[in-house]
Amino acid sequence: MIKNQINKILDYDNFSDFVLGADIGGTFARIGIAGVKNLRPYLLCNYDFETNRVDSLTSAINLVLDDLKNNYSINISKSCIGVAGVISSDKNYAKLTNGPWQINIPNIIKKTNLKPIFMLNDFEALGYGINLISNDDVIKIRKGEKNKNFTKALLGAGTGLGKSILFYDSNNKIYIPIASEGGNSDFPFYNEFELRLVNFIKNERNISDPLSYEELLSGRGLVNIYNFLKSENNIKKNKIHEEIKNSSSKSILISKYKNDDKLCNKTFKLFVRFYGRCIKNLILDSMALGGLYIAGGIALKNKEIFTWNDFFIDINSSNRRRDVLKNVPIYLLTNTHLGLLGACFAAIYKNSER
Repeated sequence: MIKNQINKILDYDNFSDFVLGADIGGTFARIGIAGVKNLRPYLLCNYDFETNRVDSLTSAINLVLDDLKNNYSINISKSCIGVAGVISSDKNYAKLTNGPWQINIPNIIKKTNLKPIFMLNDFEALGYGINLISNDDVIKIRKGEKNKNFTKALLGAGTGLGKSILFYDSNNKIYIPIASEGGNSDFPFYNEFELRLVNFIKNERNISDPLSYEELLSGRGLVNIYNFLKSENNIKKNKIHEEIKNSSSKSILISKYKNDDKLCNKTFKLFVRFYGRCIKNLILDSMALGGLYIAGGIALKNKEIFTWNDFFIDINSSNRRRDVLKNVPIYLLTNTHLGLLGACFAAIYKNSER
């Protein structure tokens, strides 16, 4: 467990309430404690876990609660958990798509005494966080036209691929995200070269169904593209390729060497072009005139790829609605705590609905 103190908890009277938020992914599980003032969360501390090194979310939460009990006089009144996985219709159960945990809300309540607990898709929780961003939380990739209170959209590639569409609730004056499994939508290939790429990945991963976007826009997507390009070309082996071949963190190394090795560079040029294609389709599906937000660890660690011409090739390509595409602002989210803040915000908002 790694604990980060964000703000010193000194004056408890500053807050009307305290909430717990969680951002649970296939690689990391982050749990945060926020104070509530005027129905807004202020993140006080967060705890980071490697998902595969803790046996369950219940164990991680109890470690956090034990630390709170030993160090702070805080009572948690409500909680919200954002999960990178498929959630049951009653929102009591979930299985991480790219991780070992199965999440059982009734069991967590029983073993932690936290109640109520709301569970959301991780990008739904991140979408709630959009309500809390400032100029310091984003990098503007493309200016576009500002359209107040219009629909927004959110996507990001990391361990997997997440998406969400956000509509404006004029009664509560906040954006409400819609849960999505859009990362599993079909990847649209454009030409024979891309068809070979698709068939290569399907063969390598023993996939008989149509190939999803996530098999290209994710950490394993980078590896899939890299392996395909390596198979397509007579590549002379070098130290970088050998290092990648022998590593258990291939996507990290492909990222590290994208400006030093031709094969890694070609991999990222295809990757960022497909990113642009996915963005284009999401904008058109949602008419996200309020802006498109990019999240995820790969984007944050490789910011410069969103300045490459390859990124914009497919974004602006449309037979009929180029006028829409070219005017949508595009932002890169840089606040790594936004998922936690969004979960805390959702805990406050959903409790106020009751």
